[in-house]
Amino acid sequence: MAVCVRQSRKSIINHVKAKMGLLGLTCLSSSMPSLNNDHRTLSAASLAKDFRNQNSVLENKPTLYRTRRFDSTKPHQRSGVQSNVASSQFLDFPGGKVAFTSEMRFISESPKERIPCYRVLDDDGQLIEGGINVGKEIAVKMYSDMATLQTMDTIFYDAQRQGRISFYLTTIGEEAINIASAAALTIDDFVVPQYREPGVLLWRGFTLEQFANQCFSNRGDDCRGRQMPIHYGSKKLNYLTVASTIASQLPHAVGVAYSLKMDGKDACAVTYFGDGGSSEGDFHAALNFAAVTEAPVLFICRNNGWAISTPTSDQFRSDGIVVRGEAYGVRSIRVDGNDTLALYSAVRAAREMAICEQRPILIEAMTYRVGHHSTSDDSTKYRPVDEIELWRSARDPITRFRKWIESNGWWSSEAESELRSNVRKQLLDAIQVAERTEKPPLVDMFTDVYDAVPSNLSEQEKWLRETIKIHPKDYPSDFPL
Repeated sequence: MAVCVRQSRKSIINHVKAKMGLLGLTCLSSSMPSLNNDHRTLSAASLAKDFRNQNSVLENKPTLYRTRRFDSTKPHQRSGVQSNVASSQFLDFPGGKVAFTSEMRFISESPKERIPCYRVLDDDGQLIEGGINVGKEIAVKMYSDMATLQTMDTIFYDAQRQGRISFYLTTIGEEAINIASAAALTIDDFVVPQYREPGVLLWRGFTLEQFANQCFSNRGDDCRGRQMPIHYGSKKLNYLTVASTIASQLPHAVGVAYSLKMDGKDACAVTYFGDGGSSEGDFHAALNFAAVTEAPVLFICRNNGWAISTPTSDQFRSDGIVVRGEAYGVRSIRVDGNDTLALYSAVRAAREMAICEQRPILIEAMTYRVGHHSTSDDSTKYRPVDEIELWRSARDPITRFRKWIESNGWWSSEAESELRSNVRKQLLDAIQVAERTEKPPLVDMFTDVYDAVPSNLSEQEKWLRETIKIHPKDYPSDFPL
């Protein structure tokens, strides 16, 4: 498997030395959230306490590499015969020291209890216990972007139904995963998305005009019209271009993370996927790849219950996604995906661990896809309408977070009306402009891959132009030749 790595001679030598134990171990900051060594879970109290000093960990510069395997990863060289009784109770296998037992016992296929789900806000938007250090500025921005994302989804979905764009896919019900995770990252972190994370781009500064240009595939589109609508990308914002192929982005994210590690960057890679993506081979390959290379990558799974029309009950028998991390040696946590504060704190803690300790982290965000899978889907054909409406009304992440910021005196009905009205106007204006903007020229189909266009592509361009002249009615008239 190819790895995306930019490596220098010096960084390679340092990496080899690290694996040989010649570099110091990564120093784990004492200000990190408390960890239970048996289950590797984070408590709400420890997270809340830690985020009062959010920069505490990153102030201590860690070394790049650290070997964190079992106490023994190689068989010890023994001289002579050992008579010690204790030595017969275990054996140093190549993978680590393993104890023997005379009891034949199979590992259970499932734990007695499900892994608990970390949350900070209850369904009414009230703090469950303790406090969490999220100030007014970042809280209001998170809410504003969540509301903007919801409005954008509604308007673009309607535009597709009117035949103005060819395709669209919403994030309705999953706005908190988008915005809260984005808020916990920095612009230096590379995002390797699936296709339901436009909110991460929105948080980073992608404008409503840029969203419209991409969906209408015009000259203003950074992808030059070569991608389906909602397949966004931004080199400036470190957001890799969306690919529709399920889970193919996961190994790529590990490669990006390994590159950041080799370059000594104070950053990580973050990749998103759905529960359906966890059923793909790329998911398993990526987790194992990340664990072995100790790559600073966050795997954020949006477990929304459905892989298009396939429920999770038809996908796996395990306790969701979170339990799979331990099998691959990846620290994991399950979070309420509709709790903005829980997601923000968990992702921020995970980022600090990934960078400081040089390790992958798996986050399972429990949520629900309120919208249809895409404009090509009618989810009422395979799930009850009452179930959809329950999650739309009683468990909406935007409503829950609004209650919390209102209880702090940071938001009001007047601010809500003004925001919604302004966003709607900006979007409608952006759509009208994007719709009238000229399409990219034909030559853009053949550029941006090679430094010098090879002869076979030049021949294809020539052939296409000749074909259009012979059959002009079979090709769109608004694409400049």
